Amino acid sequence: MSLFPSRNTRKGLAASAAVVLAAITLTACSAESGDTDATNGAEPAAGFRDVATIQEDGSVKIGVFSDKSPFGYVDSNGEFAGYDIEYGNRLGDDLGVNVEYVPVEAASRVEFLDTNKVDIILANFTVTPERAEKVDYANPYMKVSLGAVTPDNAPIDSVEGLEGKNVIVVKGTTAEAYLEKNHPEIKLTKFEQYTEATNALLDGRGDAWVTDNTEALAWAGKTDGFSATIPTLGETDTIAGAVAKGNDDLREWMNNELVDLGKENFFHNAYEKTLKPVYGDAVSADDLVVEGGQL
Repeated sequence: MSLFPSRNTRKGLAASAAVVLAAITLTACSAESGDTDATNGAEPAAGFRDVATIQEDGSVKIGVFSDKSPFGYVDSNGEFAGYDIEYGNRLGDDLGVNVEYVPVEAASRVEFLDTNKVDIILANFTVTPERAEKVDYANPYMKVSLGAVTPDNAPIDSVEGLEGKNVIVVKGTTAEAYLEKNHPEIKLTKFEQYTEATNALLDGRGDAWVTDNTEALAWAGKTDGFSATIPTLGETDTIAGAVAKGNDDLREWMNNELVDLGKENFFHNAYEKTLKPVYGDAVSADDLVVEGGQL
């Protein structure tokens, strides 16, 4: 994956990341096992890095999305940006190290931690019991549920309306897991990346796209002809940073960091900078933001 050797370039060399990410995507498409956040047979690597090791090295590796605006994406200047990136930048500052952002896909998040390709995942990572068996979550910094986007000329406003339709999901997401478990009657078309999913919806290869409602509202709000017609689906969950299983030192440092950040309303400020321009008055910051790591 791409390397970011200095603080001035810590938001990424997007062109290089895109080339490498494309190659990885092609490989993943041919080797996908179908398991949500699976390690694809890889043996877990020993030797995750604690806080002291990261500080001695001078760099922390953080896995983020590169195509999920406004949470984690590469902007027009070729730099990583978004709500998750604001958090990642602050973690780097307070650790006193550079940040090396590593693009990940939804289905690879667990594997990247399990094999120590990254120290932390901040890729809009919803907390689930299944994932918590494989990684260790820090305390949350956001709330989320599922939602659905459909075309304005063929709106679907209930989960019952999705039956018999072609529903788009991204592999390795809670949307995929929720629908397969609770609504096996719904036909799913699965993609590796968010841009692939939205392109499929735009060109009519699907009748609806089910994803985090935060993403559904954001994408529909900036895309003519589409609306988040099911704004809430399933239960409310939380989003949190995650570390390798057993890395208690780094997880506890992150939890203490969340307490300190809560004292300055860090995530409300990050919301105003990255999410408010997208949601406008349609969403309240308090509906999404978690301060201090506590609901």
